[in-house]
Amino acid sequence: MATDPVNDPGYRLWLRYAPPSDPARLRALGAAVHSIKTAADSPVLRAAQRELQTGLRGLLDRDVPMVDRVTGGGTILFGTPGSCPAVKDVVAERELSEAGAEGFVIRSAAFAGQDLIVIASAGELGVLYGVFHFLRLLQAGHAIDSLAISEKPKLALRLLDHWDNLDGTIERGYAGPSLWRWNELPDRLDARYTDYARACASIGINGSVLNNVNANPLSFSSEYLRKAAALANAFRAFGIRVYLSANFGAPKTLGKLESADTFDVKVANWWKRKADEIYALIPDFGGFVVKANSEGQPGPQDYQRTHADGANGLADAVAPHGGVVMWRAFVYNETVDPDRAKRAYIEFAALDGKFRDNVMVQVKNGPIDFQPREPFHPLFGAMSKTAVMAELQITQE
Repeated sequence: MATDPVNDPGYRLWLRYAPPSDPARLRALGAAVHSIKTAADSPVLRAAQRELQTGLRGLLDRDVPMVDRVTGGGTILFGTPGSCPAVKDVVAERELSEAGAEGFVIRSAAFAGQDLIVIASAGELGVLYGVFHFLRLLQAGHAIDSLAISEKPKLALRLLDHWDNLDGTIERGYAGPSLWRWNELPDRLDARYTDYARACASIGINGSVLNNVNANPLSFSSEYLRKAAALANAFRAFGIRVYLSANFGAPKTLGKLESADTFDVKVANWWKRKADEIYALIPDFGGFVVKANSEGQPGPQDYQRTHADGANGLADAVAPHGGVVMWRAFVYNETVDPDRAKRAYIEFAALDGKFRDNVMVQVKNGPIDFQPREPFHPLFGAMSKTAVMAELQITQE
């Protein structure tokens, strides 16, 4: 992966912010934007302010000044009602409430007799998303003289699940080497971590699962949890919460217990203590992804328990902290059943309604295994009493 954001536009993805090639468009854009008004008093809002200033500097080929108050037309007013009270004068509280903390309103409006553009949200992260959306409109050449946009996310959890190993490799060689330099963490933070979080936020991603679903139990050691916490600190200003893939057998291999059966009190307490340790280091930790009893991975069936039993045991550990468990439904063992196409349905459909409220069953787009063309996975319609989430592959194979 290239690491020169100045000379390699590919590294910058869509965040290139180049001036429009049409001189007339550049003049019109320059005439519409003169200043920025906000009160960026938090890491997220400061990230939004930096993005807006960076984007406008690139698009207009000049700096756009920050102002303390609206004194003329062409001001961009952005923030939450709490951080920038003027927002309440141009956007109704009801509209912000409907958009939610991660939604946003972008509007052309008049304030104190002056034309301005408002980017507002009930939550700070929504403001950041609104800024990215506004800059996307500018880059695409949309007119900004009569904006009336209100958007909210359709899904609460929008995660990238990295199949990265602690040795710097990625599962089966996908996408080259890992972005995470575990040997340098937590003492050194590569600049690419911030770039990664910024790129994710720019398209609405709000979570990152750091390690491979074929999880190394060492990921849950105190040493590696401190490393994960350093990444969480780098991501936080962009609204990216950190998650970890959990190895179901970790109480045995890492905790030196005789069993990993979550019905065993010692095992249940081990997970609770581990969750407490994680949240002490990462207060906004998202939760666990678990691959169990599939392709040789340990799981509850090793102890004659169901997938619901295993998922609920881990869910109980993170529930007091607001965490979730994403339990993967891709399960097959050729010695049990060589037909993987039907195996997930057989094992999970009968468990509908038996999972904790903070458990989501993660189902691949189709029942076989990320094939370009395969039928719709039947579990999506078979588990009406269970939270089901989709798992899609966005890398080469």
